[in-house]
Amino acid sequence: MEAKQSFVSLRDSGAYLPPWSRPHVIGVAGSSGSGKTSVASQIIKALNVPWAVILAFDNFYRPLSEAQRETAFRNEYDFDAPGALDLDLLVSVLRDLHQGKKVDIPVYSFSEHNRTNVTTTIYGANVVILEGIFALYDPRIVELLDLKVFVDTDLDICMARRLRRDIVHRGRDMHGAMKQWFSFVKPNFEYYVRPTMRAADIVVPRGLDNVVAIDMLIRHVQRTLVAKSRAHLVQLGQLCDGKTEKEVEIMEDSEKLVVLPETNQVRGIHTILLNRATTRDDFVFYFDRLATLLIECAMNGVPYAPKTVTTPTGLLYAGLSPLQSAATTAAVEIMRAGGCFETSLRRILPAIAIGKLLIQSDARTGEPYLHYLKLPPGVADMQVLLVDAQATTGAAAIMAIRVLLDHGVSIASITFVTYLADRAVALRRIRAAYPAVKIVVGKVDDQIRRRFVDKRYFGT
Repeated sequence: MEAKQSFVSLRDSGAYLPPWSRPHVIGVAGSSGSGKTSVASQIIKALNVPWAVILAFDNFYRPLSEAQRETAFRNEYDFDAPGALDLDLLVSVLRDLHQGKKVDIPVYSFSEHNRTNVTTTIYGANVVILEGIFALYDPRIVELLDLKVFVDTDLDICMARRLRRDIVHRGRDMHGAMKQWFSFVKPNFEYYVRPTMRAADIVVPRGLDNVVAIDMLIRHVQRTLVAKSRAHLVQLGQLCDGKTEKEVEIMEDSEKLVVLPETNQVRGIHTILLNRATTRDDFVFYFDRLATLLIECAMNGVPYAPKTVTTPTGLLYAGLSPLQSAATTAAVEIMRAGGCFETSLRRILPAIAIGKLLIQSDARTGEPYLHYLKLPPGVADMQVLLVDAQATTGAAAIMAIRVLLDHGVSIASITFVTYLADRAVALRRIRAAYPAVKIVVGKVDDQIRRRFVDKRYFGT
């Protein structure tokens, strides 16, 4: 069990771990053609969530030399022995997924008998289904699985499915496909794969035709997701538990928390923005004004260097020039409310790179999930402005900060910018989870407000 629990020590010592920091990993093994892929796909389809993925063994075949490729084209290369697969790479990928890290998966071309230059990325997965003939073969892999499934299908049926797949989808001829089956596939199944059935928690006879077993698997995964959701929500709610009022005051009265000074001008803008009678045109205009002030406040921490320029009248002026520019500063919007800041961002830094995160709560459990992720290239080396129009519970901001950290951004390089933040919940949670993150707020609210800024700004 040490491998399953070690991810905690490998994360930073912050109080928060996202749902994907410990995904539920299911291994599905069985003969080639047994229906493993169909079973895995049926589970994914039934769950109908974007954070469940299939990790196929087929993508982990070792690259072949030119001589080996010629052997493969003659149907004389053994693809069904453990040595044909890069099991070390697969174990490394699974361990990274257990730690919530982003992983790049190689893509193997069966028509070319080699790896391609393309990779696919997995990040934020809450359920991972590892599907392949050797899913229960390597003890290192078995140790990382939460549920072990073996699909047991009659070998004659497996052979018929295998022949159809190789001929229709992989461009093989009948003679070559039959040669591969009797020379390698069937004997290797009996020697290597069938004995792994003993490691299975569940054996599914007849594959996808076994409706009862498939339904049982789906219900098990659904119950696991519900339990994980409840535990995550409890964790979010406990971020500030056990802290004294004095500790909370210190958390809020910190150089890392900057509230926009409430001048008469700023207070007047607040009055307009919080007035339900304000028209949308006026709301957008005044929000852009305030958002510009917030971005400028967030950029005050940018280091400057002395610079002397010549004025239009020919005189010299000893001024300052920022050491950072749009090339070294990025913005990441928490969709969709973070989009309210885009006009102001472009006004201050016209060439700034902008990324987007979509974090939404599950309607059934209330747990926030990562649905979409697109970060600027090279974001790990940039100062990042994380923007959201409103922070009510702090859950989206906390998860977004975790995403940035997982993609290599230094915690000291993150500034969270928001217009309206709840003091008792959102600010306390964010400060408890990530006290090193700088927060710039337009207005601190003493009671939870429902989210309204993005609806007023975008008109829907």
